Amino acid sequence: MADRHIIAIANQKGGVGKTTTAINLGAALAEQGQAVTIIDLDPQGNASTGVGVDAADRNPNSYDLLTGDVSFGAAQRPTAHQNLSVIPATADLASAEIDIAARPRRVQLLSDALADAAGTVLIDCPPALGLLTLNAMVASDSVIVPLQAEFYALEGLSQLMLTIRQVRASANPGLRIEGVLLTMSDNRNNLSLQVEADARKTLGPLVFQTVVPRNVRVSESPSHAMPVIHYDPTSKGSTAYRALAQEILSAERRRKDLVHG
Repeated sequence: MADRHIIAIANQKGGVGKTTTAINLGAALAEQGQAVTIIDLDPQGNASTGVGVDAADRNPNSYDLLTGDVSFGAAQRPTAHQNLSVIPATADLASAEIDIAARPRRVQLLSDALADAAGTVLIDCPPALGLLTLNAMVASDSVIVPLQAEFYALEGLSQLMLTIRQVRASANPGLRIEGVLLTMSDNRNNLSLQVEADARKTLGPLVFQTVVPRNVRVSESPSHAMPVIHYDPTSKGSTAYRALAQEILSAERRRKDLVHG
């Protein structure tokens, strides 16, 4: 489907900003008029909470979508923010890997479920390279890799890149890396600057120009069940996620121009 763009947000390390990126990039793209759906594929359900979906009100959910019990359209629910929808997660996802392990198309289940998806779909993956993340990668056009600006940040990235190559070689040859996103950066900290320099030297143009700073407003916004660009529109975190949205939209326009040019 030409008018859709499915992006998995993945890193097997926890605490690197996957959910924060899913929520705030989604809100920033929605603000630009994009129809955005966040699929919460993490059993912790933090993305669902972060856009205001109460834990008692999460049916249907991403587990139902994955197992084929509901369609993409039936699982979507609007949020309080214009153009932004969510397919929430429940703790049922924790058993999904066991439940789907014996299925013949076990890594294509989400891809099958998203056959009728439209608009921009952001998939918030769990902090593991198991069947849920594999399903997200097989279903996606591209992957955003959040990378916390900390010591050992680049360690573990090789395993994620290997997984992406394996998915390309087997189930999804069109999968590309949308970009590596440096998160929780502090320009006053030499370590943050060194991690950014190392990442750009190692990964080159794969690293987004946008760097998300460590920002207290970004940390506070989930407790108010809203993206930071609605909680504090002028904060440094809001500015960064708007810039990231523009970077992604510009890259998408360039790709379309190449195809049609």
